[in-house]
Amino acid sequence: MPHIRPVTVKIRRLNDRALLPRYAHGPAEDAGVDLHSVDQVAINPGERKLVSTGLAIELPPGYEAQLRPRSGLALKYGITLPNSPATIDPGYRGEIKVILQNTGSEVFTVEPGERIAQMIVARYEAIEWDEGELSDSERGEGGFGSSGR
Repeated sequence: MPHIRPVTVKIRRLNDRALLPRYAHGPAEDAGVDLHSVDQVAINPGERKLVSTGLAIELPPGYEAQLRPRSGLALKYGITLPNSPATIDPGYRGEIKVILQNTGSEVFTVEPGERIAQMIVARYEAIEWDEGELSDSERGEGGFGSSGR
């Protein structure tokens, strides 16, 4: 297995029931850690609910956290994140909450301790704008279906 050099992220439990995010198979095999609910939350078909994790983090400058749906919940129950990937900025110190949406046909109940989303910590680049003319490219202004169906 290749060695993965970890990035240190400070974390604080805001709730006694909060579980620390963890890899299911370790960082050499999983890109994301699982986030867990601290509450029981019923989500009706077509409904969106904000679900608490009971955690706050402090990301190092130049890093963001992205929240993504769990594939098993999406496939089996139609549970997804409507704003996926959700972004947690390095300056945010509040509780991580996950917007879950039930696209299925039955009520879905999130149980305390249940894995509700994946979180990936990734580097990002700071940008500065250079306003002016853009260079030509083969694609040009073609978008939204320009490459075929």
